[in-house]
Amino acid sequence: MHFDSSNLSREQQLSFYHSLVFPRLVEEKMLLLLRQGKISKWFSGIGQEAIAVGATLAMHTDEWILPLHRNLGVFTTRNMPLEKLLLQWQGQVPGYSKGRERSFHFGDRAHQICGMISHLGPQLGIADGIALAHKLRKDNRATLVFTGEGGTSEGDFHEALNIAAVWDLPVIFLIENNGYALSTPVSEQYRCASLVEKAAGYGIEGVQVDGNNLLEVYQTVRSARMYAASHNKPVLIEALTFRMRGHEEASGTKYVPPELLEAWAAKDPIAQYEAYLLEEGILSDERIHDIKHALKAQIEEAVAAGLQPHPAPVSTAQELSDIYAPAPAPHYPIGTSTEKRFIDAIAEGLRQSMEEFPLLILMGQDIAGYGGAFKITEGFLEQFGPERVRNTPLCESAIIGAALGLSIQGFKSMVEMQFADFVSCGFNQIVNNLAKIHYRWGQNADVVIRMPTGAGVGAGPFHSQSNEAWFTHVPGLKVVYPSNPEDAKGLLCAAIADPNPVLFFEHKALYRSISGLVPDEYYTTEIGKARLVQSGDDITIITYGSGVHWAMEYTASHQHLSICLLDLRTLLPLDYTAIQQAVAATGRVLVLHEDTLTGGLGAEISAWIGQHCFHLLDAPVIRCASLDTPVPFATELEKNFLAKARLDADIQQLMQW
Repeated sequence: MHFDSSNLSREQQLSFYHSLVFPRLVEEKMLLLLRQGKISKWFSGIGQEAIAVGATLAMHTDEWILPLHRNLGVFTTRNMPLEKLLLQWQGQVPGYSKGRERSFHFGDRAHQICGMISHLGPQLGIADGIALAHKLRKDNRATLVFTGEGGTSEGDFHEALNIAAVWDLPVIFLIENNGYALSTPVSEQYRCASLVEKAAGYGIEGVQVDGNNLLEVYQTVRSARMYAASHNKPVLIEALTFRMRGHEEASGTKYVPPELLEAWAAKDPIAQYEAYLLEEGILSDERIHDIKHALKAQIEEAVAAGLQPHPAPVSTAQELSDIYAPAPAPHYPIGTSTEKRFIDAIAEGLRQSMEEFPLLILMGQDIAGYGGAFKITEGFLEQFGPERVRNTPLCESAIIGAALGLSIQGFKSMVEMQFADFVSCGFNQIVNNLAKIHYRWGQNADVVIRMPTGAGVGAGPFHSQSNEAWFTHVPGLKVVYPSNPEDAKGLLCAAIADPNPVLFFEHKALYRSISGLVPDEYYTTEIGKARLVQSGDDITIITYGSGVHWAMEYTASHQHLSICLLDLRTLLPLDYTAIQQAVAATGRVLVLHEDTLTGGLGAEISAWIGQHCFHLLDAPVIRCASLDTPVPFATELEKNFLAKARLDADIQQLMQW
């Protein structure tokens, strides 16, 4: 094995040895603690240390690294205190995630490390966003993100590399090819001769390295970092190595041929580097013994401190409060108001938010020169430029991941789904990355996803869904659904000002059919507050979006009924105070929504009313919703599908109690 020590002093090479040996010794101790039941799980990187250590040494300390669960060497080389890491691995509150995460599923801004989620691939898109922020700031930095050969089979791998190539982003994609995803060998994972061949398909540079050669990894990543940072170009590196233990310790290695383990044991990265340093006279057997003895003593000291119990009272209030980052106070409207259509109010709110927040980036399919499918961003490219108004490839998952990466770097972002239906392609990023990251390690996700939604325009099953209930079940998200132009602008501005992830639903059928007075200046409408549209004594209708207009039409044609109408506006978090007041006003409640009946938001609201407001009711809560079918295309079928077709019958049933 040849070691290229170009530009490295003897002192540096010796320091590298310390960095390489330390995680191995830590792992050996962790495996002992695992057998003693003092930690619950361990993902071993024994045999792969040269990749994590060499790559981390090659990056600048102010550059982000996105590691996996087998990259202990990243954490130790970034000098994260072992005592605190031990607390993390035990799930203790003083760890990096307050006991809410395990192993390496956490991040830490102070050490420029972004924690993974178990789905692996989604972190590649986050790296794109971090790198985009570097490019926008012109600060000549790169981002390093790890994946395994198994992760390259995920769609996120393709999406992230494609975006990095198209947008010329300074990202280093480092594949640790250790032969097995869990037990699936590479022969069942891909058919190309090597994964580095994939680079050519994206038009980017790619290189394969011996992942057990510390200096080869270091020199390669160092060169890739310089290239990526100076040219704003991505690089793909495939590091060949082998996992000497199971996927995690309980998995074992029975599926690995014994001769393969023997062959790779002979290529052990530490043994190979030791042999080189001995040959060069940089190390001696006595020095090796002394170094390892000192490191083991350091580890024992950290373990003794880290294994001390740190009891902390469980606080439900604290758990709930850490779901969201603090949101700014409302910015109340001032000055004049002008009649505007729903769609124009959204466009104005978005434009004024771009002026209010210079670090706000817009991303979406066809939103630049074309102005988006509904022309909401028409003219934005000319006003704000291509860096801030960005067309995206068809890759919802990686773009949402990139939005999170931008947030990590202090930017805001708005991602437009061409249709709300298409959000399913980015579902994992929303519910597992955006929603959970603040709770997991205090990193906010300053991302708004605009969702053109709803039926009534003859768009059929794949462009008409009301899928808001998919997300109201997910802690950490905010879900907003305005029904009128004033709220559309104010709530969109509030969503963008809010540092938390917000799904902003805007009904397509309302875009050009609804108008109203809208304040001309920038303002925000408080998220989480319902709006009492009108008071009434006979029945209460609780609804949102198009349901508000159905209810208003019904009220106008049935003036003998005194109807209390509550527009929720925000679906997560719900305004339970306003709901209770609306229930108390009449004692008869109908929950109306365009979404299908089963599992719709009406079920949650009805259940809450039944539990908390039963004493106020004079009749059962009635749900009025659309049919439990996909949205049909034909006009008459669509009319029959929508909840509006059953509104009168449901109100009559409610009044008969």
